[in-house]
Amino acid sequence: MDKVLLVTIDSLRADHVGYHGYERDVTPNIDEYARQGSRFMNTHAHVGGTRFSFPSILTGVTTGMYGGHRRISDDQTLVSEVFQDAGFHTGGFNCNLYVSGEFGYDRGWDEFFDSAPDESATSKLRKWAKTNLDGAVLSALQRAYDFVESSQGINVGDYHLPADDMTDRAIEFIERNGDEPSFVWVHYMDVHHPFLPPEEYQREFMDEPVSKRESVQLRRKFLEEPENVTEEEHQTFIDLYDAEIKFNDAEVGRLMETVEEEWGDDYLFALTADHGDHFLEHGYFGGARLLDVKTHVPLFVEGWDDAGEYDEMVGLADVPATLLDAADLPVPDNYFGESLRRLVFDGEWDRTAVFGSYEEESGEDHVHVRNAEWNYIEHSDAPDELYNLVDDPGEQENVVDDYPDVVAELRGHLDDHRQLVKSTERDDIQRPDMNEEVKERLRRLGYNE
Repeated sequence: MDKVLLVTIDSLRADHVGYHGYERDVTPNIDEYARQGSRFMNTHAHVGGTRFSFPSILTGVTTGMYGGHRRISDDQTLVSEVFQDAGFHTGGFNCNLYVSGEFGYDRGWDEFFDSAPDESATSKLRKWAKTNLDGAVLSALQRAYDFVESSQGINVGDYHLPADDMTDRAIEFIERNGDEPSFVWVHYMDVHHPFLPPEEYQREFMDEPVSKRESVQLRRKFLEEPENVTEEEHQTFIDLYDAEIKFNDAEVGRLMETVEEEWGDDYLFALTADHGDHFLEHGYFGGARLLDVKTHVPLFVEGWDDAGEYDEMVGLADVPATLLDAADLPVPDNYFGESLRRLVFDGEWDRTAVFGSYEEESGEDHVHVRNAEWNYIEHSDAPDELYNLVDDPGEQENVVDDYPDVVAELRGHLDDHRQLVKSTERDDIQRPDMNEEVKERLRRLGYNE
């Protein structure tokens, strides 16, 4: 297999995908390709956040390893580097700045687009203000800036590039390289808030489209006043989310038309998401979390000789090993994921749990282990959590005090995982000094940069 396509969709929950049982017809193209391939129904991000997930998707590690949530270490191997070394034409196209060259993701690509901006005059002015203005004055300016967005719904800057732009870039690369060995990765951001879908897709789910201003205002309310969100507003938010998914699905279909024209039947196509999202199921919206609404993601692989469905526990760290193995390329020794070809074609799979951890900028640490029955979460700054996924799939009741034997067993697994993570520890990995334009765009996407 010498033509490989990886598509990742930001913030796409598994339970909003048709082949996972969603009642709305939002993913007809994705569903069709999934039916033709291997569907891994119990796939989980190791943490529900972009900068924690992409080290897994592109370097085969779980979160925390090599300090990868700060920046990709030189000791990690991007899947693009392996493909490039093997003579593949490599093209990577994304517009999430946490997956930019600043964070080390630009290695191994013949063509790499990350939408990272040159520092504009406006961003230089913001940097000057942070350096020279009194803290109280600066805080007042930031509050005013936020007020403009929340009260007036003004879109204060570009959040990301739309899916059709990303598709165009990938299509041009595929057409230019024709039948040559190629590895292409496309990451779509539209399903990430703020939800600003084209009107034609909104009209599939609502009578009247929502303006960008209204959508931005509603996003601010979900983030800042979740307790005041009405049922009507909640449904509008879901409608906008689904409209973005439908738009994204159409662009996946358009991309695949070119793939089939240029590559014929000889290709491998994998699609997944970096994480899902919260819609107030637990009282809040957004944020990097360790519950299923944020970690359960779709994953299928199409183009090899299988059309089955698998319920085994799969982590996003298994994605790059699978792609390389399918292309008959060596999997690097510093990958901790496993190739899903073992499960599909050999019926072998040893993993029974997925592990994840993340550290907040303030230093608080969160770690979890999720198996078929339990999700156990430890916090350095809050009580631990345990959810019985059989009796309580929505993870509404914390039963950590009711099952001490289960907690002890899962805590032991976590301790083993911590030792594995510690063996890869790197003290010299620092987050990049992002320019003000990058920081501002991340803030507008809801990231606490």
